[in-house]
Amino acid sequence: MVQELPVEKARMKMNSAFRFPVAMIVVAIVLSGLDMDSSRADHPNVILVMADDLGIGDLSPTNPDCKIETPYLQTMADEGLTFLDAHTPSSVCTPTRYGLLTGRYNWRSRLAKGVLSGTSSHLIPADRPTLGHLMRRAGYHTAMIGKWHLGWDWQKNGKEIDFSKPVINGPDINGFDQYYGHCGSLDMPPYVWVDTGRITAEPDRIEGVTREEDQYGWYRKGPIGSDFKIPEVLPHLFDKSIGYVQERKDAAQGGKPFFLYLALPAPHTPIVPVPPFKDASGLNPYADFVMQVDHHMGQLLGAVKDAGLDDNTLVIFTSDNGCSPQANFPLLQEQGHNPSGIYRGHKADIYEGGHRVPLIARWPGQIEAGRTTSALACLTDLYATLEDVTEQERQAVGGEDGYSLLPVFDGEATSERDTLVSHSIGGLFAIRQGSWKLCLCAGSGGWSAPREPEAKRKGLPPLQLYNLAEDPGETTNFADDQPDKVEALLELLARQVDRGRCTEGPTLENDRDVEFLPDGVPMPVRN
Repeated sequence: MVQELPVEKARMKMNSAFRFPVAMIVVAIVLSGLDMDSSRADHPNVILVMADDLGIGDLSPTNPDCKIETPYLQTMADEGLTFLDAHTPSSVCTPTRYGLLTGRYNWRSRLAKGVLSGTSSHLIPADRPTLGHLMRRAGYHTAMIGKWHLGWDWQKNGKEIDFSKPVINGPDINGFDQYYGHCGSLDMPPYVWVDTGRITAEPDRIEGVTREEDQYGWYRKGPIGSDFKIPEVLPHLFDKSIGYVQERKDAAQGGKPFFLYLALPAPHTPIVPVPPFKDASGLNPYADFVMQVDHHMGQLLGAVKDAGLDDNTLVIFTSDNGCSPQANFPLLQEQGHNPSGIYRGHKADIYEGGHRVPLIARWPGQIEAGRTTSALACLTDLYATLEDVTEQERQAVGGEDGYSLLPVFDGEATSERDTLVSHSIGGLFAIRQGSWKLCLCAGSGGWSAPREPEAKRKGLPPLQLYNLAEDPGETTNFADDQPDKVEALLELLARQVDRGRCTEGPTLENDRDVEFLPDGVPMPVRN
């Protein structure tokens, strides 16, 4: 049975003869799904795992100088494909998750900057196509487990959450048959498990840990459920995921594949490694926690094999942004480890360390083992990739900022992507084409020095142009020396913003007016 998407209200201004009403497009998506053979046994099961705040330098497959032992993810890379130029659409949690699930750049949504909290209302409307809808249309059973961080709607008595009432507008309206998880980051209350709309246990206490009490394991004070234990969250979510694989085994072998989106809360704060991982790295608790993530990934991959599903399961592992400074960069660097590898910056920044992340894909018999690729990739590409994997027709809406990586899986050097738009926590932009990257800000756009106010006080130039092929550390600003390149990249960004997409297809509307130019920087005028 095809799951129909509610028809999106036509909210687009007909300011161009080529602008398609979204309502008509979504109807077309639904109707096209009616012809799908939803019982194709040869479509692979898909497990998409997203770590939280894991840097590109934190895994041996993407950093030869990594000092953290990650043997299971190294084995996954040895048996699959590792991307060395993969990026998140944003350098922070919520917007990247939006981009991953919709295949659409996050800055096109109503969230212009920052992230949601654990009590925020839902961000993705029911009529916005997502990976959940996409895979369900192809006949998949769909499940989300872990950190949602895209908002859902708590019911309230006044200002207080009524935990006795069901959660509404959770992942179930975004194409997931079932979900189990928590609303925000693991340092954001309330701390309760929600199982497809119902909490598993009401809060029975108020709990929190200050930064002064534990610089790694802190989390904000708030209500916490009787069955919610912070140090046990990570293994608990892997247990749930392994249980899901076991539950779906017979159906998968019978021609009903599954799609599991597992969104980890780690190694984000609270950084709470448990024995035997506590102190195992010899570096610090963050490195211990990364080792624990690696171990649990080994368990999950082992469960897929034990279920007899290994030969027909595509597993993708990535991160939602670069490593957070909560990992204690100075201490790690003293011991020879840099969570950002050779790249500048970290989580929240427009620099490469903010959004260049690990991306590993393993698909026995389909992806040649042990390959690496320098193909430019963005997590928005996973929508188009899975659309291709499940042999669905490309639609006008859904995945409008993504290119299929299936050709790269098959051995091609690149996908069709040759541009990338990046976005920082402060809502600031970068546009890249080839090796040239233009940052539309005076500083980092995020948390590393110089932060934007400081950069402006120092009179730093409002645009930064880097050649990543020659200068991956983004140390030399060519903006004054390459005015034609700056102009071309500004025009490229303007076109991609205005068209509502970076791929071929009808022009679409953004959900808000998108402004990207720094104060005092005009758009170039062609003679």
